Amino acid sequence: MAHQTRTTIVRDISWLSFNARVLQEAKDASVPLHERIRFLGIFSNNLDEFFRVRVATLKRMAVFGKTARMHLEHNPVQILEDIQQTVIRQQQEFSKIWKQIVQELRQEKIYLRQEGHLTRRQQQFILDYFNEEIRSNIIPLMIESIPAFPHLRDKSIYLATVLAKKDQSVRQAYALIEIPTDVFPRFILLPSQRGERNVILLEDVIRFCLPTLFSYFGYDQFSAHVIKVTRDAELDIDNDIATNLIPEMEKALKNRKKGKPVRFIYDRNISPHLLEYLIRRMNLTRKDNLIPGDRIHNFKDFMDFPEQVFGSGQTSARRKSFVHPLLANTASIQQVIREQDVLLSFPYHTFNSIVDLLREAAIDPHVVSIKITAYRLARRSKVINALINAVRNGKQVTVVLELRARFDEEANLQWKTRLEEEGVRVFIGIPHMKVHAKICVIKKRVDGKTLQYGFVSTGNLNEKTAAYYCDHCLLTARRNIMADINRIFSYVEHPGHPQHYLHDCKTLLVSPYNIRKYFQKAIDKEIKAAKQGKPALIILKLNSLSDEKLIQKLYEAAASGVEIRLIVRGICCAYTQHKKQEYNIHAVSIVDEYLEHSRIFYFHNEGHSRCYISSADWMVRNLDHRVEVVVPVAHPESKQELYDILNTQLADNTKARLLDNKQQNDYFRSKGKMIRSQEDTYRLLKQKKYLL
Repeated sequence: MAHQTRTTIVRDISWLSFNARVLQEAKDASVPLHERIRFLGIFSNNLDEFFRVRVATLKRMAVFGKTARMHLEHNPVQILEDIQQTVIRQQQEFSKIWKQIVQELRQEKIYLRQEGHLTRRQQQFILDYFNEEIRSNIIPLMIESIPAFPHLRDKSIYLATVLAKKDQSVRQAYALIEIPTDVFPRFILLPSQRGERNVILLEDVIRFCLPTLFSYFGYDQFSAHVIKVTRDAELDIDNDIATNLIPEMEKALKNRKKGKPVRFIYDRNISPHLLEYLIRRMNLTRKDNLIPGDRIHNFKDFMDFPEQVFGSGQTSARRKSFVHPLLANTASIQQVIREQDVLLSFPYHTFNSIVDLLREAAIDPHVVSIKITAYRLARRSKVINALINAVRNGKQVTVVLELRARFDEEANLQWKTRLEEEGVRVFIGIPHMKVHAKICVIKKRVDGKTLQYGFVSTGNLNEKTAAYYCDHCLLTARRNIMADINRIFSYVEHPGHPQHYLHDCKTLLVSPYNIRKYFQKAIDKEIKAAKQGKPALIILKLNSLSDEKLIQKLYEAAASGVEIRLIVRGICCAYTQHKKQEYNIHAVSIVDEYLEHSRIFYFHNEGHSRCYISSADWMVRNLDHRVEVVVPVAHPESKQELYDILNTQLADNTKARLLDNKQQNDYFRSKGKMIRSQEDTYRLLKQKKYLL
């Protein structure tokens, strides 16, 4: 390994490496064409959020100079420059992949038409559609005549248009048109010959109709190119930053215009004069991430590219979720989990079991209360529907709703209003701390006795994302776990938030109280075993690994001879190779059809293995600035199941990438049969027989 001045990889550079893995999936010819387009959309959407939050945070940090470098251990200005260079390289790769996909679409007789390549029939269809539907929903802005340049909305795209006359009898003008993708679909199916499928983008419909739109001005030449601004999300400070710096930054933000631009993307074929004019009017500089791109922007919409244009062989046939065998033939889910823990693994097991559990509680005459946390909910949430019906059936329902779930703030505000109107007690979290734990406790009274059951989950209670997010949910009636869940709800519900509720937890690990400390001790125990010549093993599955203290502890463990295996989907700031100490950490990242989202922690523990699932990544924000939960999986069969899943992923030689020091994303290859862990996990769980 080359010499390092830092002991960990810069978080933002590691994140860009993760997004490059998403781009690899779009490039992979073995992936169905529709899925490859979806991965391009995911890449684009990821990058948008990265700029809104991380780049925005770094730009704020740059203002603090030496102070920022002291807290971040690197120069934010240098990181911003590295980001700019990396993003431009990735954008070039993105363009190559998209051009290849367009060619493959043509081979399937699927055509993405532009305004200059339409049949007469298609032209008439577009003119009719524009005049009947679109025209009344767009108002061009003649920007040269507006004293204050208009505020360009984040997440929107605009046609920057040059209007001219061939004989130059009229001075050319500039106009901006916001593309109304919030009103109309981005993709419009065109009349097509038999065997062909033709699609046109909404902005190209408007491009074609510019002569109609500007007919009263007398112009006869038009050029229009898409531009886009990404703005500082600015609803919260990313709290992976040292807390004593946050107040300074918040104070500085009050004196700034909200939503400062952090990226300006433009079609590289735009008129140079118009581009220069826009940059000047928007008060942008080269430091504002000016990124030339291709014709299409807001590629995130391609996550919803119309599937109906594809033949059956070009779309992915997702494996159908199935009911967990222990729950498949039962009249009462709660009766099963009162007798035995049940570990659900989404999306292999159906999320409907969670909804059914809540529905059962809603109509059970013995149930008196339901308490649950909610972070990101489905637009038409069956979970919320079950909770509302529980209230209507006389149950006391409490929902801890996190209003600051990033980019879901508006939706959660609407859910808050709806729930309160129905009589649900709603708590909105804790100041300066997000409630990210996914927990539920249901109480019932039978013959004068209180019975409790519920669950701890690694993922959101969202039936839509549960169809493609890999998560685990432990259904249990264990008294010690239920007692701790009640303590956590007491902590959230009581004014002043007395910490003793968290301190009193006996079984669950809870941040911000003790998760990091507990795992430091667990790692120390493996170190002690390794030094005594005993087997020592740590397997961690995470979305992100960036906490400096825990990474240093892993380095110490590896140097002591502890076998360390990591499965990290996203950010991995740990170096995995070290020349001087001659240790290696085996680390892989799996990007495949489903989004790997669960967190699993496994320790050999001198032969008495311990296994945990959690909503918490090993990041400062999760360990110090959120309410998170780690639950031990105690049932031997469930613990073995998690161990088998981990080993299946570590053996993946199809979709796993090695996380080396340079994070080059080389595929992990091994001899023997090809293993694709998501397919093998499905088979493992589908064929599994459970002991009752």
